Amino acid sequence: KFAQAASEAKLVSRDDLKEPRLADLLALNDAAFRALFSGSPVKRIGRDRFIRNCLIAAGNSGDPALVSPSKALLADVSPLVRGAAVWAMSRLVDKSEFAKLAEMVSDADQGVMSEWRSAVATIQNEAMNP
Repeated sequence: KFAQAASEAKLVSRDDLKEPRLADLLALNDAAFRALFSGSPVKRIGRDRFIRNCLIAAGNSGDPALVSPSKALLADVSPLVRGAAVWAMSRLVDKSEFAKLAEMVSDADQGVMSEWRSAVATIQNEAMNP
């Protein structure tokens, strides 16, 4: 009720960070992430955790336009990002397409493979109990 707009330059929101497109955020590599969030508290969480959060938002969105950027992250160097990409894809693509993806997967990281197994099991369970 009594709040006022900040006059301190450090507290004013940056125009380039207002309403970014989720697809653009999913495309950030480490260097682009650091450049975009330079001087921002978001930089502290790091690129991998930020992208994981963006993938959760993408999966929850149901937006088919986010399939391609999410699918690209299945090959990310970070297991954290790959696991989140698996989850997002399981929510964004139809079940048969996801099953085809899962058949071709082999990941050295056990956490990522666990995410694949969990997503496939969830899909199979949903198919048996509609």
